[in-house]
Amino acid sequence: MLKLVAVWSAPKPEDREAFETAYANVHAPLARALPNLTSLETILVAEGLEGAEAGAYRFAIMTWADKAAMERDEQTPEWLALRADAGGMIERFGVTLVSSIGHVG
Repeated sequence: MLKLVAVWSAPKPEDREAFETAYANVHAPLARALPNLTSLETILVAEGLEGAEAGAYRFAIMTWADKAAMERDEQTPEWLALRADAGGMIERFGVTLVSSIGHVG
């Protein structure tokens, strides 16, 4: 099983509502449309551990059966749309996005 973990930085407080609306209504549905994606889990961070400030704002955990399945998705129009939307959100809201890939186990 292969997982991609995407970590979003926080938008400005005045942009959070618009960011969340765009994330829920456009970005997450684009991710869910990937034909080989097994699951998508999204997490809005509430606080850091033991009262510390949170190190991130939002996580997305995308799961595929294996790397080949993810690579097939990377060749689809759905992937291109997802990537374009992420770029638009970065530009619109001034956030950063860092993604890493790993195997479960």
